[in-house]
Amino acid sequence: MAIIGYARVSTTDQNPQLQLDALRDAGAARVFTDHGVSGSTSSRAQLDACLDHLREGDVLTVWKLDRLGRNTQHVLAVVEELTARGVGFRSLTEGLHTDGPMGKAMLTIMAAFAQLERDTMIERTRAGLAAAAANGRRGGRPRKVDDADAAKARSLREKGIAVTDIAKMLGVSRATVYRYLADDAHDIPVHLG
Repeated sequence: MAIIGYARVSTTDQNPQLQLDALRDAGAARVFTDHGVSGSTSSRAQLDACLDHLREGDVLTVWKLDRLGRNTQHVLAVVEELTARGVGFRSLTEGLHTDGPMGKAMLTIMAAFAQLERDTMIERTRAGLAAAAANGRRGGRPRKVDDADAAKARSLREKGIAVTDIAKMLGVSRATVYRYLADDAHDIPVHLG
């Protein structure tokens, strides 16, 4: 069994020494450190190397939970993966660990909060989209063709001009022209050109 540490600082000018000292004091035989890597980055070279290095019976130790993952959900996914591999986990600042029933209970509580975080985020997103729709706004990418250009595209199409040529005239792709012709409320038949 080995205690393996992981430390991370978000910017290159930050100093990880506080984390490194705490991990060494906790008995870490080896510490993997990411420098200048945001917690929101999904792939972190030293974290990936650390996770590959861990063996059954080892304990991954971090100074604080937010050093490990992008969010609670990511932290829990990493901890679940470790548990499945027979690797322990410990966070020094929060005093969390996967040893015994209390550690497992704390992780269950964290999982519940992660689910609450996800549900709240989904609820806020839906509410925001509904409010935007009520104000006449639609989500998604901005339109490349405004209403005037869409009317011009319809007019040109009615005159028998090929979609490829309309796209060149408007400076958009053929797919964009087809989309705006299909979205037209006038239901003009679209013939491939």
